[in-house]
Amino acid sequence: MDTPKIQVLKPSYRVEECKEAIGECLECGWTGLGFKTTEFEEAWKEYTKLPHAHFLNSATAGLHLAVKILKDAYGWQDGDEIITTPLTFVSTNHAILYERLFPSFADVNPDTLCLSPASIEAKITPRTRAVMYVGVGGNPGQLEEVRALCKRKGLKLILDAAHMAGTRINHRHVGHEADVTVFSFQAVKNLPTADGGMICFQDAEFDAKARKLAWLGIDKDTYLRSSMQGDYKWKYDVPETGFKYHGNSIMASLGLVALKYLDEDNRRRHEIALRYFTHLSKLKAMRCFSWAKNVTNSCHLFQIAIPNRDKVLAELNNMGIYPGVHYVDNTHYRMYRHGMNTCPEAHRLSDELLTLPIHLGITDEDVDRVVDSLKIAVDIVDATQS
Repeated sequence: MDTPKIQVLKPSYRVEECKEAIGECLECGWTGLGFKTTEFEEAWKEYTKLPHAHFLNSATAGLHLAVKILKDAYGWQDGDEIITTPLTFVSTNHAILYERLFPSFADVNPDTLCLSPASIEAKITPRTRAVMYVGVGGNPGQLEEVRALCKRKGLKLILDAAHMAGTRINHRHVGHEADVTVFSFQAVKNLPTADGGMICFQDAEFDAKARKLAWLGIDKDTYLRSSMQGDYKWKYDVPETGFKYHGNSIMASLGLVALKYLDEDNRRRHEIALRYFTHLSKLKAMRCFSWAKNVTNSCHLFQIAIPNRDKVLAELNNMGIYPGVHYVDNTHYRMYRHGMNTCPEAHRLSDELLTLPIHLGITDEDVDRVVDSLKIAVDIVDATQS
């Protein structure tokens, strides 16, 4: 019998509950914007205690809206700068380019993989307008210090919380620190739908604008223009050009079910992470990343830094274990090469980071197998190097 393969990330769904929730949409004939999307927004606000939330078709759409709305509101000019991290998925930095702004790369703290406040401060220029902060793997890093720095320097703070559903600092859900926070519910996230995101502004006017821009700039969405009697209010205005970024009720149905179990699921992810950490933290050949004691980490990722990463990864693949790499330093990509050789910690870690399998399908025995296989893989690679 073949040894079961262990994948790095894999979503889990409460299938029968999801079917029932989706069935409500199909039975009433409303699968688009409104109905379940409204329910999901209200549930998310209750869960996080954030004042506003709008469900979108992706976190990428949310990051774009965040940058656009702040740019328009504060009169930022093309070419103005947003300080950001090179150690992220490209959608973080694409959102800056979408609005013809300049991504200025700061370095990461090697203990957290999140932006270093000292590096951010060193990159501030007269054209800096905001900081784009990414909570890598669910770890808030030095988010509170960055918030204080932004306030002191008069900069807006955009929190890319794609990995942070359920992350708390001092028992308070993240998002309250930033001017706008964007969460991801993409297929392999802790709160998985097929895709989706939530944009959470602190400002009510910005929330209202996000809702219009996400629905092509139209001032009334189709759900609000329909009534229980079946009549349809077809008159509306289009005051500005928007995008088709809104979420739909099918995806929101999946999100509503997953949200009920998010804390429970994150506790299991934390158990997996702790088991990895206990086994691996004392090994000289690799390095684990931890978080502050006042933090409840969503544990979306469990990452280590390891020499000869690519060779070790190949050996693990030969043993039926498929880790991931989160992330390739964005300055290796053509459009971001202006940042080459400016962030030494991020550049170094990009070649060493390895994400070990972590999802709800992972058993304690799987963790032990990954750990044992990792030790073997390291020994094999070391033997070929000597």
